[in-house]
Amino acid sequence: MEYVRLGSTGLEVSPICFGTWRFGLEHEDSGVVETDREEAHELLDAVEERGGNFIDTANGYGGGDSERWIGEWLEDRDREDYVIASKCYWSTVSRFQENLSKKNVRAEVEGSLDRLGTDYLDILYLHRFDDGTPIEHTLRAIDDLVSEGKVHYVGISTCDAWKLTKGLWQADVNNYEAFTVTQPEYSAVYREPIVDELDQPPEHKEPIEEYLDVCEDQDLAVCPYSPLHGGFLTGKYERVDGEIRAPDGSRAEIDAAFESDYVADAAWNVLETVRAVAEEVEATPAQVSLRWLMDHERFTCVPIVGARTVDQLDENFGAADVSLSTEQWERIDAAVDA
Repeated sequence: MEYVRLGSTGLEVSPICFGTWRFGLEHEDSGVVETDREEAHELLDAVEERGGNFIDTANGYGGGDSERWIGEWLEDRDREDYVIASKCYWSTVSRFQENLSKKNVRAEVEGSLDRLGTDYLDILYLHRFDDGTPIEHTLRAIDDLVSEGKVHYVGISTCDAWKLTKGLWQADVNNYEAFTVTQPEYSAVYREPIVDELDQPPEHKEPIEEYLDVCEDQDLAVCPYSPLHGGFLTGKYERVDGEIRAPDGSRAEIDAAFESDYVADAAWNVLETVRAVAEEVEATPAQVSLRWLMDHERFTCVPIVGARTVDQLDENFGAADVSLSTEQWERIDAAVDA
């Protein structure tokens, strides 16, 4: 496997990041736990066997179980061989401290280090932008953690382009550690705000393109979450008479919000193009969708996959061996506007 340089960080990472948000995740509407401890360790073993070294988690995933299970898995391995990213915003220690205050940031990072059994995080993402806390206060707290060697690089997930720019500016004028990695929702389907059938806009109100323009200009690495659009771009869903046909146990079966949150009419245009390209290159739709992200030239793009089985992981990591022509890449790029 060829490793890539993660933007300006200098970190060499596998071209696909393994996301662990499913570890310990229990769906309230169905009661289904997506990945238990044994399955989590099996998946981490499979990532290692396939050359993966980039693992993404968060303090709140599975109520802290995601970090605990990764920490258990790391015990018998060389920590330096892995790039571990975690996040903070929501609290695991206090119902009063779900924010990016200095108090919460330090407490949550210390908690993450304890659960992971490590002295440092390679990347700390701000899981959300906290409008109630001046961003310079948050960046000061993180700058201290960087000085102490507990955090190496800083990233941000899920915010508007102007907030990303504001954070970069505050880091610059105050000489604080600045964002070098971003984690937006982005895929061949998700490039403009998606409005559901009730005309309710999603959390992201700006086109993702404006956010990515900032990433390109500032040499920020982009690690998109939901790169397969909640499993939609695997090609396993069909639309018959206006209704989605989903396999048993799939995301659409266990998540009641799947249809309204993920599938708009334009998505089917993209999926049709992805399927056509997949036939041309003898790959799967999932592999083509991931390769489309990996082939971005404007910035380093390392998609985060959240496989539920080893077979899914094999398929996803197989994207590293897929080649797309410029014409095929551009067809997929244009399909969202068809």
